[in-house]
Amino acid sequence: MKLLEERIKRDGIVLDHDVLKVNSFLNHQIDPQLMLQIGDEFAAAFEEDQVTKIVTVESSGIAPALMAGLALNVPVVFARKHKSLTLVDHLYTADVYSYTKKVTNTISVDQKFLTASDRILIIDDFLANGQAVTGLLDIAKQVGCEVAGVGIVIEKTYQQGAQLIKDAGIKLVSLARIDSLADHQVHFAPED
Repeated sequence: MKLLEERIKRDGIVLDHDVLKVNSFLNHQIDPQLMLQIGDEFAAAFEEDQVTKIVTVESSGIAPALMAGLALNVPVVFARKHKSLTLVDHLYTADVYSYTKKVTNTISVDQKFLTASDRILIIDDFLANGQAVTGLLDIAKQVGCEVAGVGIVIEKTYQQGAQLIKDAGIKLVSLARIDSLADHQVHFAPED
């Protein structure tokens, strides 16, 4: 998605060879017009896949997931990272390690929001080592539902996450693919 790549080039900040800061438009301050276009891109990519629900992890995946849900006209469910007084029983859970925060979170989804008859689309902001997606795939396995695919806003092709998804035989659509963050610059992967 050229518009997304241009925005990353203009506003993304490379902190080191593994960390790209995009908090001015994706995961702290959110550009709603860009999110709308991202949602439309995901909807076009998965419109034939009979998606019944979109699943993401709080909080950075919510904006692109919500816009994709709007475009596909399906509900969006997000896995919570933090415990809540209202979310204590009947949960699907998985442990997810965050590289940028250096912490493992137990994500959870209330069992009433996902069923074995669902066909889910997982959407997230970044794909690096694949921990968040792996956690959501674990939850999908607990539910017994099908995974229609995985949609990623920004993929780091030089890390193992994409290969984990492909090895599982799951459709992967990444809107921007970064080949490296060398020399404090974003280098995009060539088109497939």
